[in-house]
Amino acid sequence: MVILGITTTLRPSEQDFQQARTTYEKLCKVCPDSDEYKIYYAQALFKDGMYPEATRAAAKVDSPQYSQRINMLQAAIKYEADELSACASKLDSCLPEDPETIIAYAAISYKEGNYEEARLKYSDALNTLGYQADLSYNIALCHYKLKQTPAALKVIGDIIDRGVKEHPELSVGSNTDGIDVRSVGNSMVLQGTRLVEAFNLKAAIEYNAKNIDAAKEALSDMPPRQEEELDPVTLHNQALMYMEDDATAGFRKLNFLLSNPPFPPETFGNLLLLHCKYG
Repeated sequence: MVILGITTTLRPSEQDFQQARTTYEKLCKVCPDSDEYKIYYAQALFKDGMYPEATRAAAKVDSPQYSQRINMLQAAIKYEADELSACASKLDSCLPEDPETIIAYAAISYKEGNYEEARLKYSDALNTLGYQADLSYNIALCHYKLKQTPAALKVIGDIIDRGVKEHPELSVGSNTDGIDVRSVGNSMVLQGTRLVEAFNLKAAIEYNAKNIDAAKEALSDMPPRQEEELDPVTLHNQALMYMEDDATAGFRKLNFLLSNPPFPPETFGNLLLLHCKYG
């Protein structure tokens, strides 16, 4: 099973970032003295995966009033490049009590395998900010890594319960109940609830415990989406989970993932193992 990794912010589509990058690049040319536009341009470059360009763009912001945002952006670039020492060095220049700074330190701790330290930092940020679905998911993931299964399931349950209560339009559980409803797509509302992440993590826990039916139910309970709308992690987990029921569909999904990166790193290894098992 594959689970979605640490999350910190909502992520619009790649096309949105490309459009933002183009827009802010034009605005920077029209208003060359606007540091605000320069920051937005650098952030758009970062979100579009253009890290060297984002670093150069961020270096052009001179105003001290934007130092926190620039340091955070530069830290994020170093984090994505797995330069964790450099990332921490940038964070040392940020406001230490700012929840965003605490969350970034937590992400470093998680990436370094210090899951309890990461959990405590995420919990500290959550206590300051109030409920945040992404922080709750990160805490659940830390519990999972620490093999604290009951604690992980409790946090997952809270995420799901809140998502169901606040967004009934997402039709959680409709597939399992056999109700014919239309796809909810991949809206910002769905992303903000972290329901997809929570159900994938729940499925992984049940799968590892050999509770295959419960794992399948966790995947089925997700808000309904068409197969072409599924994220790579969910598609991978569906292929793995239902291989006994429909090996042809499972291999098709895994091969599709390999042909359309990025895909979960476990995909290729699982495909080889499954070919050995099913021929």
